[in-house]
Amino acid sequence: MAWGFGLIFAVSLLLMLLDLCRGSTIGICYGRNADDLPTPDKVAQLVQLHNIKYVRIYDSNVQVLKAFSNTGVELMIGIANLDLLPFSQFQSNADSWLKNNILPYYPATKITHITVGAEVTESPSNVSALVVPAMNNVLTALRKVGLHKRIKVSTTHSLGVLSRSFPPSAGAFNSSHAFFLKPMLEFLAENQSPFMIDIYPYYAYRDSATNVSLDYALFESSSEVIDPNTGLLYTNMFDAQIDALYFALMALNFRTIKIMVTETGWPSKGSPKESAATPDNAQTYNTNLIRHVINDTGTPAKPGEKLDVYIFSLFNENRKPGLASERNWGLFYPDQTSVYSLDFTGKGAAVLTTEANVTSSNGRTWCIASNKSSEMDLQNALDWACGPGNVDCTAIQPSQPCYEPDTTVSHASFAFNSYYQQNGATDVACSFGGTGIKVDKDPSYDNCLYLTAGSNKTLASNTTAISSTSSSSTQNEVSTWVFSCLLVAFLPFLLSMSDKFDLSALLRFCH
Repeated sequence: MAWGFGLIFAVSLLLMLLDLCRGSTIGICYGRNADDLPTPDKVAQLVQLHNIKYVRIYDSNVQVLKAFSNTGVELMIGIANLDLLPFSQFQSNADSWLKNNILPYYPATKITHITVGAEVTESPSNVSALVVPAMNNVLTALRKVGLHKRIKVSTTHSLGVLSRSFPPSAGAFNSSHAFFLKPMLEFLAENQSPFMIDIYPYYAYRDSATNVSLDYALFESSSEVIDPNTGLLYTNMFDAQIDALYFALMALNFRTIKIMVTETGWPSKGSPKESAATPDNAQTYNTNLIRHVINDTGTPAKPGEKLDVYIFSLFNENRKPGLASERNWGLFYPDQTSVYSLDFTGKGAAVLTTEANVTSSNGRTWCIASNKSSEMDLQNALDWACGPGNVDCTAIQPSQPCYEPDTTVSHASFAFNSYYQQNGATDVACSFGGTGIKVDKDPSYDNCLYLTAGSNKTLASNTTAISSTSSSSTQNEVSTWVFSCLLVAFLPFLLSMSDKFDLSALLRFCH
């Protein structure tokens, strides 16, 4: 009996430690409302190439589930609004769906969340009343096979679920949805499932440009908006909308429910009336969003609170109805080339403040590879630069500071810039058959420093890249300290139980 209690305590401790190890995450939405997209297996390769670890899909498509098998990518899958009726009516429907659509691919395909319906309050048909019964049936099906603790069940919402979102402290749910929201929130609280919200500052700006500044929507504002009730200061709309939801939850006494952003982003192209839908604005929003999230910045009302966010979307989707922007939210074109450059790790030049970035206004320029060039053209140019071009390409070899990300465009960018700087930084020196482009922001990242005019070697480290006083570093140090202390305190017991569970798995996870 004592052993059993000890094991339960140890497992609880391990779960708490695992939570300490994990910070906020960035994922991507993989919508497929298009007729020109690459096959799911190629999409899975693209996702891994860009080191994306979390993907949301909107159904349980067999080909997609198979494609992500053994990739390590965590999937959020969906049940469409059209299927809510059968799922809510009969437990057998949920059981059969789980048996036929999920279990054959799990756990090789890492499914972590199931969304039961999507933005049902926005649906023209009144399906809100079906959501909670359907969620209960899906949870029961998971419980029957022992997966109810490993796969979380929830449903997604638009910000329209709130009747008021400004100031954030006055955030309140729309009373017309009370019949659906109360049991849904009780379900989430009881099962420790997240409240899933789709947040789009772009729409707030587009529809009310006279009241919302573009900089405020893009995380670029130098001024602050003050909540008169709390005195909290907001420099971006994203935080304000998240906090409005937190305050709405607190007003109903649901203080333990976590928020997950299941969609957010910015379109790169729009109709003539959508002047803010540009590649530059899309890149700015998503770059700043990633930095904001992975630093575990939290929000003014919830500083340091972890937040999982999914960017919409992976591809432009040509079959989506509505204004032109609706078809241009993708980070990639269907041919898998980038619409604009985006670093999912948050460590690229667009995110970090480096010494070179500070001085880029003094006229410095760099030469990088165009992500619109073909793989063959880039490889040919890279081979030339590292061969006849006499560029020292040591830094892009395995285990060297510029090897990761291991992509042709990244390696070519480093080589192009080295040749460019060593040959007078002229337009001709950045040609490379049309595959090179000049930029005025330093592409350096992490320990990979790009040459500038007058320099003759690549430094091994970049001491100015990451601030030693960043909040994320401090939080990571605290988490590591807590983890170490607790692990040392209970190490004798854990070691004595080592034949009962795999302690090394925890240590590998937190490494």
